[in-house]
Amino acid sequence: MKRRVCKTIRIGDVAVGGDAPVIVQSMTKTDTRDVAATIRQIRELEECGCEIIRSAVPDMQAAEALSEIKKGIRIPLIADIHFDYRLALQAIASGVDGLRLNPGNISEPDKVAAVVKAAKEREIPI
Repeated sequence: MKRRVCKTIRIGDVAVGGDAPVIVQSMTKTDTRDVAATIRQIRELEECGCEIIRSAVPDMQAAEALSEIKKGIRIPLIADIHFDYRLALQAIASGVDGLRLNPGNISEPDKVAAVVKAAKEREIPI
């Protein structure tokens, strides 16, 4: 399979794109607000070879839980954000390594710009 030419970015300490090898990424099925269960599931995925993990952030409690989750895992954590830009800002403050953000879900350009600015300041890819 021929790979598309693209720029390499870093999500935490993992290179993605460009000449970097294909990596294994998964998404948690736990309620992100349940820190212990989420850490347990991520550790199981780490043991299976997962290199990057993504967790849903449905509300502010979940966004705030990311800092504790981050302390309990070894692989980069991506926050999966929908609809509320404030969740992305809190996820960034909580120390995530990347954001999955669908700008179509956040319709106000100034709110998307606020997320981009905060991510850029911390060198967090979106």
